[in-house]
Amino acid sequence: MARITLEDLEGLGEEAGDGDSDGDDEEERERLFAHWEAVASTHRVTLPRDMAGPIAQMTRHGQAREPVPYVTLPRREECEEAAYEERRYPAGKWACVTKGEPLYEQSISMSFMKLMRYICKENSVGCYLGMTVPVLNEIHLTKEGTKLEREVVTAYYIPGEFQQNPPVPMDPEIHIIERAPLRVITRVFYGMTTEETILREISLFWELLGSTDTVLQESYIVATYENPSVPQRRNEIWFMCRAE
Repeated sequence: MARITLEDLEGLGEEAGDGDSDGDDEEERERLFAHWEAVASTHRVTLPRDMAGPIAQMTRHGQAREPVPYVTLPRREECEEAAYEERRYPAGKWACVTKGEPLYEQSISMSFMKLMRYICKENSVGCYLGMTVPVLNEIHLTKEGTKLEREVVTAYYIPGEFQQNPPVPMDPEIHIIERAPLRVITRVFYGMTTEETILREISLFWELLGSTDTVLQESYIVATYENPSVPQRRNEIWFMCRAE
């Protein structure tokens, strides 16, 4: 599946104009789809035709994004530069898809396509739910710690309006789960998210933190805020703190 992401859609939406006629709408939808077919070809994947609607709908709503709520915790040690941040995320409901494709990028792309359909219309209320950020990708290291396990869980936070009663997905591969409160130590990094870059960022973060047993050492989260095709996009590595 092609990697369709938020800023790609937003940028195209800014170019789209305000055409009111059905003809203009259809022409714009075809233009968007053609653009994404080209994006898909660079990833050596095929873009399904049924993605034309979700692409167009998310383009129209590109500017509206609800942040996942959290509280920043005070730093335990003072330093000149805030190289990382500790946060607490409350319990909440998330829509999750699990994929185990050969490449990390393939897994997150296929999962997000499914979540796009759910966000746009393929849900029990039949309407656009709204986009939240970041989208989380939970990963696990092999026993040797030198590679990522293939299985990746991609999670979309259910908007506040629907938290108490999340719309039911039509896709049986999407599961609504309630995550327990989570305390994480986060560090921003910029650029592409591939297995190589993720492993490098995890290693750099460990060097920064030093030896500690307060965080998990086999599972991590990659939080994505921006378009993966932008060279210097913002991402975060999350180290998950052990239960207190």
